[in-house]
Amino acid sequence: MSVHNQTKTLGQFFTPPDVARTLVHWATQRKRDRLLDPSCGDGEFLACHRKSVGIEIDPQKAAMAKMRAPWSLVHEGDFFDWAAQTKERFDAAAGNPPFIRYQSFSGVLREKALSLASFLGAEFSGLSSSWAPFLVVAASLLKPGGKMAFVVPAEIGHATYAKPLIEWICGHFGQVRLVAFREKLFPALSEDAWFLYCSGFGDETTGIHLNCLERFVADQEPARFARRIELSTWRESGWKLRRNLLTDTQLDLYDDLIARPSVVRFSEVAHAGIGYVTGANDFFHLRPSEARSHGIPRRVLRVSVRKSQQLPSSTVDRAVVANWIATDEPVLLLDLAELNDLPDSVRRYLATPAARDAKRAYKCRNRAPWYAVPDVRTPDAFLSYMSDSQPLLVRNPAGCTCTNSIHAVRFKPGVAARDVQRAWNEPLGQLSCELEGHPLGGGLLKLEPGEAANVRIAMNGLRLTRSEADTIAEATSLMRKWRHYAS
Repeated sequence: MSVHNQTKTLGQFFTPPDVARTLVHWATQRKRDRLLDPSCGDGEFLACHRKSVGIEIDPQKAAMAKMRAPWSLVHEGDFFDWAAQTKERFDAAAGNPPFIRYQSFSGVLREKALSLASFLGAEFSGLSSSWAPFLVVAASLLKPGGKMAFVVPAEIGHATYAKPLIEWICGHFGQVRLVAFREKLFPALSEDAWFLYCSGFGDETTGIHLNCLERFVADQEPARFARRIELSTWRESGWKLRRNLLTDTQLDLYDDLIARPSVVRFSEVAHAGIGYVTGANDFFHLRPSEARSHGIPRRVLRVSVRKSQQLPSSTVDRAVVANWIATDEPVLLLDLAELNDLPDSVRRYLATPAARDAKRAYKCRNRAPWYAVPDVRTPDAFLSYMSDSQPLLVRNPAGCTCTNSIHAVRFKPGVAARDVQRAWNEPLGQLSCELEGHPLGGGLLKLEPGEAANVRIAMNGLRLTRSEADTIAEATSLMRKWRHYAS
């Protein structure tokens, strides 16, 4: 395995010296404090403090750490194995835990991590990334009154698994602080990173202090934090800290507006769900020219929206579909789910080399018959899943279907599609999308079905003063800056 690929697999992104130095200074106030880095990499944090212990799973990096900080004790191996056995306790912990996504954080490693975290009282789902149990287990090795200072992904502000992490941390530390940086801490990464600083291990707190800074400045003392967020308020807001990136004035106005009678959750007027999954998109979606060459009859083909980039700004109508067909786009779904007797031309297509490859795909080989794509429906509208400037809600009078790259929207009985679309596109709806959705990287906003359900829209209109309209516009612009969207 190459060093680059191994680094990616292990979730290792090494820390600039000034970041490590600052966090170690926050966590260790005395020279005699014993410091733990649970994922020490090449020893950047260990080099900042003479009395330090590091754990590193990568033998090459462990060797580098020993050379870089020869005064440190470096254990080579898995942190969770070591933590389950050690009797050592520390005055402080600091580091940059591996940002391993749940797709790679699997098997025995995940089982060990989640089991140990559960034993300590933090219940994470199988979709959690590795850094969350890393923090819980590292904190559990502190002495009473101990401190910790870690780099954490900005996902702590919105991810589902941040809920049990924050609950556990606030139940075990007297003070919990987060520092958010609008400018990227690691410019080479698509992911943003914040600082988490906790003190008073063995105590508890009912709130989190948050400071929103434009950029990281080395060697600064922990700032006077601008806002205290009560856990009760955080829970009521849906366990998302991202909304607190707004100024007090912006957040107060938003909370006032969404409490008005005309403002509803999107889930009260519509349902957004995922579209169908083929398992082999290139095989099941044909261009019109391909369908003609194979002699596939029109009655087994459905026009589909495959990705957000296809969507017009307002409506998928006959003219839009006609343009896709005229430009020979691969938008014709082979829909055989309700067909008992396959046409001969379709049988021939299902016997091609491309079909044999498709049949081996995971989704295809696990359904019967393999070529019958399930859950092909005609939604009332489409909602973009990932967006740059804003999520699009697009009506579907043409009766198209869509893949799971698009949300399929069905309106509640008696609800007019145009009214929902108008409310969605108003300033309040667009700001709510920013607060309920979350950054994906590269300036994109991602809106999961559950997040879309919580977006607030004003169905009967919302009269704003000029000052209120300006405040909402500024708030939306601010949130887009935080996700690095450049208009």
